[in-house]
Amino acid sequence: MKINLVTLIFWCITLLSFGQSKTLIWEDDFDSTRLDLSKWNIETGTGVNGDFGTGQVDRATDREENISFYNDVPGAENGCLAITTRKEFYIDRNYTSGRINTGGKASWGPGHRIVARVFPRDVKQMGQGFAFWMMPDEIPAGWDYIMWPQGGEMDIMEYVGSIPFHNLGSVHYAWFWQNNQWADWNHGHKGAYYSFETEQVPVPLEPGYGNYPPDEEDENAGSFGFHTYGIDWYADRIEFFIDDNVYHIHYLNDGGAYAKDGEDQFAVQNIEGRRVGVSEYSNHFSEWYPFEHKMYVILSAGVGGSDYTYGGPVNSQAKFPCSVFIDWVRVYKLDLSVGVEQQASFSDFSIYPNPVNKTLNLKSNTSDSFSVRLLDINGRIVLHKLIDESTALDVSSLKHGIYSVMIETKNRTYSKQLIIQ
Repeated sequence: MKINLVTLIFWCITLLSFGQSKTLIWEDDFDSTRLDLSKWNIETGTGVNGDFGTGQVDRATDREENISFYNDVPGAENGCLAITTRKEFYIDRNYTSGRINTGGKASWGPGHRIVARVFPRDVKQMGQGFAFWMMPDEIPAGWDYIMWPQGGEMDIMEYVGSIPFHNLGSVHYAWFWQNNQWADWNHGHKGAYYSFETEQVPVPLEPGYGNYPPDEEDENAGSFGFHTYGIDWYADRIEFFIDDNVYHIHYLNDGGAYAKDGEDQFAVQNIEGRRVGVSEYSNHFSEWYPFEHKMYVILSAGVGGSDYTYGGPVNSQAKFPCSVFIDWVRVYKLDLSVGVEQQASFSDFSIYPNPVNKTLNLKSNTSDSFSVRLLDINGRIVLHKLIDESTALDVSSLKHGIYSVMIETKNRTYSKQLIIQ
């Protein structure tokens, strides 16, 4: 597998270097005493044919016992929504839960930051879990539905008691259109775990079940307090973050992060000193590109009922009621000129010749000082200089091959591929 580190490194460095220009366009701070039904729907029941698709054993209700509001949650900015699972017989199930969504009322696609501040206080045992996720709110022309996973799914926060020190951020998609029909084998999934302790992808990268319940005072558990869970959704990629620490980047197209070879790929890369999971791709068929269309937000709690349930079946030590507090959900409009499009703009600088043999010329069209770095194909810095004006760099001692030039000013980061021959 040949990794296109040149593309990967600079897209990610650009992302992490100077943040985003964003405008708040939608929010719910949950400061009322009741759910705002102009923004949210309450889902009830147990899913299609009695199954939410995850093997859960709970029934979602619209009762105050499962969906309620609090004004005195420690660490909250103001009021909170509480979604609570309970061990109780109700209609036909031994557990109840809460589940709300914005379907048909608010949905978003590329060009948005979608983020929630959540405290999964009581999620501490196997079988307990909470998710902040997204599903399609658009369908292809000529159809009255979009099958899962052809329509895609994004799990921004997937936190379970059996993996208490980590969160999973991931995408689900299909490999083939299959005439928009379900097939159990037709499911692609790319995700990365986030360690609350190290604020990056952990070692090993899939931590597995264990070490539950966490100690009440263990701040490295996700159940210790509030964190912000979100995505920055671009035209070509989705970046998952917790507390503004990016830990998973998923590129939509083959060749977005690695060689264009028709393969879904994933690798953990060291970006700015942090382990980040980088994956591609999900645009497998022309009938529908799942992450180029609007999706709605879901907040849901669940109780696991089988071995294949994410997080495992509920165990006898799990304590109920089990409450998760949501301080707010916010959506921002992103400036799409920041990121890939931005790093491709090189109007302030000229670099020539390319390919180069001995001397590389840098011509600056600004009066600002800047730094220039050359990185080899493995991402190692082989040259670094601070420069105040146009200059010439001697590259004759460098090995022949593909390099990247990164130019940083006080406001921007630019990158360009370079061949030394």
